[in-house]
Amino acid sequence: QVQLVESGGGSAQAGGSLKLSCVASGRTDRRYAMAWFRQRSGKEREFVAAIGWSGASTRIGDSVKGRFTISRVTATNTITLHMDFLEPEDTAVYYCAEACRGGPSGGSEDYALWGQGTQVTVSS
Repeated sequence: QVQLVESGGGSAQAGGSLKLSCVASGRTDRRYAMAWFRQRSGKEREFVAAIGWSGASTRIGDSVKGRFTISRVTATNTITLHMDFLEPEDTAVYYCAEACRGGPSGGSEDYALWGQGTQVTVSS
């Protein structure tokens, strides 16, 4: 059974950087787009970034464009969210997700497998 295991959450100062990683464990022949979403306290889940199965195509959410990037190592089924120029508004629980169809979509309905989430806290 495939599981998504996230790591790298924690605390940072505004203007700093963090990296989040997600590994799809259990099988090594996954060929699905993967993504990061986040949920801030009292808010709905929000799309952050997505990447196609080969890593060639990406999609970045408007609220993090120019600050966050996403990368993928297909050999290890690992995606990484690189977060730079962090802002207090980036404080949220970040979730890794694996698509059930299509390319790197920004819609949560296109993702069937979700990780447990990892907390990111940015202080001013």
